[in-house]
Parts: sequence; structure tokens; C-alpha cells
Amino acid sequence: MPPHRFAKDLPFSMAEYHRRLALTRAAMDRAGIEVLLVTDPSNMAWLTGYDGWSFYVHQGVLVFHDADPVWWGRNQDSNGALRTVWMADDHIHGYADHFVQSTTRHPMQDLARRLADLGHPAPRLGVELENYYVSAKAYLTLREALPQAQIIDATALVNWQRGIKSSEEITFMRRAARISEKIVDMLLERVEPGVPKNEIVAQIQHDALMGADGHWGDYAAIVPLLPSGTDASAPHLTWDGRPFQSGEATFFEISGCYRRYHAPFCRTIFLGTPPDTLRRAEAALVEGLEAGLDAARAGHRACDIAAALAAPLDAAGIDRGARCGYPIGLSYPPDWGERTISLRAEDETVLQPGMTFHFMPGLWMEDWGMEITESILITDSGPAECFCNRPRQMFVKP
Repeated sequence: MPPHRFAKDLPFSMAEYHRRLALTRAAMDRAGIEVLLVTDPSNMAWLTGYDGWSFYVHQGVLVFHDADPVWWGRNQDSNGALRTVWMADDHIHGYADHFVQSTTRHPMQDLARRLADLGHPAPRLGVELENYYVSAKAYLTLREALPQAQIIDATALVNWQRGIKSSEEITFMRRAARISEKIVDMLLERVEPGVPKNEIVAQIQHDALMGADGHWGDYAAIVPLLPSGTDASAPHLTWDGRPFQSGEATFFEISGCYRRYHAPFCRTIFLGTPPDTLRRAEAALVEGLEAGLDAARAGHRACDIAAALAAPLDAAGIDRGARCGYPIGLSYPPDWGERTISLRAEDETVLQPGMTFHFMPGLWMEDWGMEITESILITDSGPAECFCNRPRQMFVKP
């Protein structure tokens, strides 16, 4: 491989990148894909190491069976690729800026030309069609620019290869978990009636980026979520400048992040004396959470976790009506899930050692909400291992 112009600080060993590429190529072969266009930034990073806030413009990685991948994107972002991907410099291709947000041309026209130059003018081309980062215009332009190509839906093809984490990846998730614990410890100390929410969020972000145990923190794929009182019935509200109030529960959905790897962790804090309704819900939720952790074993199925959780909730008269978890690992905004397995009654995916999930049995009722969750690792034997180590309870501050 020719020398690089810039020193590389690759997150992983080359053996790890080659492992990922081999998995992806095998999946391409099973799907009959000649060339794969990867546009999900999480998948781009997983395959090549690319890391940059450039996913608001069209970009991607081309994966071939018989050659190293090619990074393709906006020309000014190619400077970031030169510094972060493992491939040789001549595998970085940038398009001119006149393609950006143009009404007369589209970056996919440039991509089509480059595919022809690379010897693939009419490929069986896999594209991640159900993806935050592929627009309808991009798909239509690509079809027009490659009239002889066969476009194959490759949605989640790479995502599924990411499911079983390597030891290197699990190390990163453990570092993220230490940051998550640090954030929750701060919340328990500082959340009080009268404290404005934005001040707490500022501290969350400070602790998240300062990191833990000597390891720096990255930005999380989702901003902190912390609705209170009746607003906690809505799972995805963020924050404002209003103060915390006595007589309300607030759930905090946060994640530490290290080199794009996450360990989501949610806890609920009640200021004052909680009503019996919340106490009964807490007891049922914790019972279900612990039953689900015991069911989260290699050889069991995703639906077995959901069933274990549901039993005590059903007995308490609580109908969640939602999945209770999803795979986690390397992610970019707007989501820290991997968008493959769902922990719910319909998903019979068999659990394997090395899989990692956010076991997320949040309760969002008509006028209250509660979250007590765990990020977990499926082990070789026995129940799941929790990445974080803090009490499973609703914390009460009188």
C-alpha cells in the first residue's frame, strides 16, 4: 500500500477492518451485489474509519469484491478522509462544490461517472435505500445516470454484520459506560427543585465530553432527553429553561460516547414523595427488567427478553405497546441504535455472544413517564452483562 500523506490515528487494528470487510463482502455475495454503496455514516466509519460531520451532504463508501473500498464525498471533506480512513490516498475521491445543493446537477451524477471510471458502468449496485442519508432525488438521479445498472435494496446489509461486537469494540463500549455512570452520578447530586433544566444539560454535556478514567468523551448520537411530570409521557422531548419542580418525576435518557461507541443509560428521579402509582410501576418495571436480563442469554431469542419483561408489567396492569430494546454500538446522529433486531414479541432472532443492546423498557403513560434501562452484552454463558453498574430504581430526593 502506498504511503499516506498524513499520520493515521485509526481506532482499530487493520485485522479488525479486514474482518469487517470480509463479513460485508460475504453478505454482498449472498445478495448478488457487485458493488455496494454505503451512505450511512455509521457503516462508513465501521468499514473505513471515516469520521467527520459531513453527513448533511451526499457521501458514501463503495465496497468491491476485489479491491479496497473507495471513499467518495464532497471535495473539501476528502481532507477529512485523508486523515481518518485506512485506505490508500488514491482511494479517496472528492466531487466539486458546484454539485452541493444545486438545482441543475446532483452528486450522484459524479458517482455514476466514477463507477464507470472504476470499471463498473452497469453494476449490480446495492444501495441502502431505507436510510436517513439517501434522498428520493438521489435515488432517481442514480437510476437515470446508470441506466444499465441493476439497483438492489441493500438496506441494513452492513448493519447486520455489525451485530456481534469484537473485543476491540466492547472495550470502547466499556469506556462509554464509565462516562454514562459519571453523568448519572452527577444528576443524582445536582438535580434539585429550582435548578433550571438547561444548567443540568450543560453539566451533562460537560461530563460527557470530559470523559472518564482518562478517556475523552465524544458527542452522542442523541441529545439528552429529560421531560418531567406529565411531559414525561412523551419519550423524546429535550429540555428548556424551566426549573425542576417538587412533586414531579423526570427521566434522563443519556449516553456516554467514546470514539462513536455508545452505552445508553436511563434513570428516573422523583423530587418529593412519589405517589403509589409510580411506586407500583417502579416495582413492576424493575422486576421485568431483571427477568429480561436473565432471559438475555446466548441461544435465547429477542422475543424471550420481551416476554420476560411483559409478565410483571401485565400483572400490574401496565400496557407498554412498544418494543423494549435495540442493538447499539457505533452511531452518528440522529440515532444510536443499529436498526436491525428489535426486542419485541415478533422478533425471533437468536441471541449470540457479543451482541449488545439497549434494554429499554421505558414507560410512557397518559400523564407520567419512567425510564430505568440497561445497556447489555450477551455473554458466552449465563445472563446478560450490564455495561453500567448503578442501582435499578427510581431515585427519590425529598
